[in-house]
Amino acid sequence: MLKKAAALLLVCAGLASWVGCAKTSSRYLYAAIPAANEIVAYREDPNSGVLTALATSPVSAGTAVQALALHPSGKFLYAANSGESDVSLFNISTTTGALTEAGSRTLVGTSPTLLVMDSAGAFLYVGNIGGVPAISVFSIDASSGALTAVGSPITIGIVPLNMKLAPSGNVLYVTSASGAGLPGVIEIISLTAGVPTNFQSVQTGQVPSGLAINPAGTYLYVGDAAPDNSFWEYTINSDGSLTGIQGSPITETYSNPIGLFIDKSGTFLYAANEGSANLVAFSIGSDGALSLLTSAGSPFTANSQPSVIAADPSGKFLFVGNQASSAMIESFSVDTSSSALTSIASYPVGNTPFSIVVTQ
Repeated sequence: MLKKAAALLLVCAGLASWVGCAKTSSRYLYAAIPAANEIVAYREDPNSGVLTALATSPVSAGTAVQALALHPSGKFLYAANSGESDVSLFNISTTTGALTEAGSRTLVGTSPTLLVMDSAGAFLYVGNIGGVPAISVFSIDASSGALTAVGSPITIGIVPLNMKLAPSGNVLYVTSASGAGLPGVIEIISLTAGVPTNFQSVQTGQVPSGLAINPAGTYLYVGDAAPDNSFWEYTINSDGSLTGIQGSPITETYSNPIGLFIDKSGTFLYAANEGSANLVAFSIGSDGALSLLTSAGSPFTANSQPSVIAADPSGKFLFVGNQASSAMIESFSVDTSSSALTSIASYPVGNTPFSIVVTQ
């Protein structure tokens, strides 16, 4: 009898081990649809990358909701409503992924279009393009998600086009186009507990639309849209300042690289070419220099006007938002060793998704 019990225990242990090889818990993807004043919500199968719309999707949001930011706890989603100059807070159901708006909306500067959050979930930065362009800073209550303004908005003197926070959370990078064929600008803002302590700036491409920082926080890349269609490469110095990498900028054959994404290993950079309906992959060298990849099948065909890229936390799936009348979210599986992308499916969303986030 003891031998039978021991044998059964071994079989059960083996089954548990086998079942444990596949991840079964769900992740959730949210995308802002400004033309419809709503957020679409999907459950992501973490084993296949397939998306299934939640029964509660779409969710009503503020006017012209444009940017989203997820709290690292997975409990809160923030949405910048550019048409009414405020930010919404949504609670996220841990069992269904459903969104429930919490409390009143927080007023920010005029026309907020950008959101970034530090990795600890302590501070939210809001980029405002209207009126006097500025960055509004808020501390985040870890238990409720409530926002409290930190000091006065940071006046930057430029209209923010894109914005990224260094992994350390101590430096904020903001890009802006100068217009009339003049160089664009990267504003470099040093921060202590959300408060600016130093400002620097460097020139970059004319229309610095795409922006990405590698996970180690050592390199920054700018996708310069038409007419130059180029990539600017920088080393991030210890004080947050930027030094151009030799050979930068590099040009590409394709048009409008406005969405940039770096994989979690820091090995590959992907660019969504809005004007060419494709994605291209680059390898990132030990010195930060980019090399265009072709052996893995790059460029990868995408639906019309790809403009925004997000990934699930495993790094095995990419999600790309497409513009124009065929507005949709397209999912790709990622070969993490070669950078190759394989299209999984496309999900029509009615109007252009401007921001995509995926829960941990």
